[in-house]
Amino acid sequence: MNKRSDHEELHALAGDFREALRHSVYLVRRLDADGELSAAQLSTLKMLLDDGVRVGGIARNLGVRVPSATEQIIKLERAGLARREPDPHDSRAVRVVLTAKGRAAVDSANARRNAVMAGILSSLSEQDRQALAAALPVIGKINASLLQ
Repeated sequence: MNKRSDHEELHALAGDFREALRHSVYLVRRLDADGELSAAQLSTLKMLLDDGVRVGGIARNLGVRVPSATEQIIKLERAGLARREPDPHDSRAVRVVLTAKGRAAVDSANARRNAVMAGILSSLSEQDRQALAAALPVIGKINASLLQ
C-alpha cells in the first residue's frame, strides 16, 4: 500500500477545502434569495462596514475589474446605501462608505441569513456543532493569510 506524501495530502486537503468553500458560497448566496439586495451588492456593502474601501479594493475583493466594481457602487449610491468621499489618508483617492440606510440593509440581511443558518445548524448534532465552532478560528487564519 502506497503512503501519500505530505505534499499530496496537502494538495488533496486544499482541493477538498476549496470545494467545500465553493458549495458554502452557493449556500450563503441562497440564504437571502428573497432579499432586496443581490449577493454581490450585499458582499460589497459588507466590505464597507468598517471605514470604507477604495474602489480598487472592492474590485479586488469581488474578483472583478474596476469598471465593474464602479458600476456596482453607482447602483448602491443611487439606492442610498453607499457614498463616495475623500480618503482621509490620501487626498488624491476616494473611498466608498456605508450610509445609515446601507448599514440597516446589511443588519437586516445578516439577521435573515443568521436565522436561516441557525435553522440549518439546529439539525446538526452537538458534536458536529462543536467541531464547526472549533474549525472557525482555523478558517479565520486562512482568510487572514489570503488578505495579506
